[in-house]
Amino acid sequence: MPLDPAKPYNDLPDLPPAAQLETKPVLKACIEARAALAALQQAARLIPNPAVLINTMPLLEAQASSEIENIATTTDALFRYAQLDERAADPATREALRNRTALNSAFHSIKARPLSTATAVEICTGIKNVQMEIRRIPGTALANNKTGKVIYTPPVGESLLRDKLANWEKFVHGEDNLDPLVRMAVSHYQFEAIHPFTDGNGRTGRILNLLMLVERGLLDEPILYLSKYIIENRPAYYRLLLDVTVSAAWEPWILYMLAAVLDTARWTQARIAAIKELMQVTADNVRSKAPKIYSRELVDVLFNQPYCRIENLVDARIAKRETASRYLKVLAAAELLREEKIGREKLFVNASFLDLLVNEEASG
Repeated sequence: MPLDPAKPYNDLPDLPPAAQLETKPVLKACIEARAALAALQQAARLIPNPAVLINTMPLLEAQASSEIENIATTTDALFRYAQLDERAADPATREALRNRTALNSAFHSIKARPLSTATAVEICTGIKNVQMEIRRIPGTALANNKTGKVIYTPPVGESLLRDKLANWEKFVHGEDNLDPLVRMAVSHYQFEAIHPFTDGNGRTGRILNLLMLVERGLLDEPILYLSKYIIENRPAYYRLLLDVTVSAAWEPWILYMLAAVLDTARWTQARIAAIKELMQVTADNVRSKAPKIYSRELVDVLFNQPYCRIENLVDARIAKRETASRYLKVLAAAELLREEKIGREKLFVNASFLDLLVNEEASG
């Protein structure tokens, strides 16, 4: 009997699926994706200043993940207000910044306790900035943005949803030999199909993807810019999710997610190489143009994120406030930074670094 999209899908099958998941094409794609992740992991471990990645990649991920849900902000605004009082930012930028904060908070929490339904609640609460709970009332449905036609209605009833989430949680931590990347893809579908919250499910689910990779030892830090691929291939993302629901088309969905991992792992690795090169060029320029203030620690702070404040140098114990201000002005005079005044705040922009993060052609 065909699925009625207007009726709650209370018969959503439990995991694991009955279908064969690790087909020959899937296993081949797994090998490539795992190799790309391993190369990314190695590149990240060799970068001199880990804060470069920890402070930037989650913000890029937050922007793209928010854009998938039609919450649009700019990379420039995100990095700027990551340094300023985010309450002064526009609502879309504030929401994307909360996505970054929720990811970082959950990343630290899974060091103390395994990923769980409680983790998902914590993430969604952080994103929405209000206490989120598992849905208790009906009325949630997914509709086509253009036509308004309902395309899927998730299960209803708190007890049923909690049962489905308990099954999802058990599958996430399964001890069978299923490849972790296949497990992530299947788990992501199931979480989106359960749709446990009234809002924020997509962004929560995409954060859970990164945390699964960390828990399984495929990443040390949640630096994979996975939503980049999804935003570039958004129609296929939603179509393939729905195809699993309608016709149990698991292989195309899993292959899509493996392609996302492969593409973004390679992109992130290339971006790391470009950042390392730019850091060396910047260090050489500071040593040449401002030798009296040069230190490797100073250059590192300039790459913690593209926007730098006097306080960043003070906090890094590079100089006291008055001296730190002079250092940044010297670098601006040498055209290595660009000074900007925003309200009462003074920011110094590492424009080359910002361009590298924003411009898709900035690295291979």
